[in-house]
Amino acid sequence: MFNRLIANILPYFPKKFVWIFSKPYVAGEKLDDALRVSKDFNKEGIKVTLDVLGEFIKTLDEAEKNKQDYLELIDIAEKEKIEGNYSLKPTSFGLLIDKDVCYNHIREIVAKAASYNNFVRVDMEDSPCTDLEIELFRKLKKEFPKNVGLVFQAYLRRTLDDIKGLQDLNTTDNPINYRLCKGIYVEPAEIAFKKYEEVNDNFLKDLEYMFQNKIYAGIATHDKPLIEGSYELIEKYKVPKDMYEFQMLYGVTPRLRHSIIEKGHTMRIYVPFGKEWFGYSTRRLKENPKMASHIIKAIFYKG
Repeated sequence: MFNRLIANILPYFPKKFVWIFSKPYVAGEKLDDALRVSKDFNKEGIKVTLDVLGEFIKTLDEAEKNKQDYLELIDIAEKEKIEGNYSLKPTSFGLLIDKDVCYNHIREIVAKAASYNNFVRVDMEDSPCTDLEIELFRKLKKEFPKNVGLVFQAYLRRTLDDIKGLQDLNTTDNPINYRLCKGIYVEPAEIAFKKYEEVNDNFLKDLEYMFQNKIYAGIATHDKPLIEGSYELIEKYKVPKDMYEFQMLYGVTPRLRHSIIEKGHTMRIYVPFGKEWFGYSTRRLKENPKMASHIIKAIFYKG
């Protein structure tokens, strides 16, 4: 009850207050902030994926603006020689308003990245978006086989079947590329695993299938048991280093991150930025109210 109460009232707090807990996890409001953070990571041998915040828009004018922001981001990041790629959320481009408009916007962004021989990751959002985002990815993958990837969420009961259902797109020359994460959205028990052990078991089952079928895996987790389980699967299937990477969120578990790097594994950090950080932060809290107690502790801990 306490967590839900905080999650519901926090959006009405002053932005300066919300920024106290958001700042460690968002690069900043401006593109320059994201470039600075990315360059710092690159100096440590860490790759990045850049994300302009602004999902669940209400108008197609917002979708057009978000597209232009991404096109500008790609041009400038490539000019600055950032070692990284790009992530986007289809609802930022009107997925739930007009899926054809959304597709055309994202296609233009992927084409821009492809012109630099780079890559765009299509994020997976909550369950009403799942089929739409798989459909969108399938169309993009056929046109841009080397330049687009997708995210799957291990807590959804359907995920392994969805991965299997896209196997016709997987080839030796152009392996399909997925980020596998646990998932953060609150979903009903009929469609999502709820227990920690169930989610972790499903994560490793999904990852094992990916390794067995020569799918490139972005192993996105901050959970130490899952990281240890991933090490075991990498060793079991002798997965080459160019067929997987570990991925983490900006600002989360830096010590664990460095332990992975020290073992010689590739690491990529998700770097979100933009003026819509407030909506992003408060939505994340509503999606996962358990974060509330950690936020309150962090605020008091920081004095």
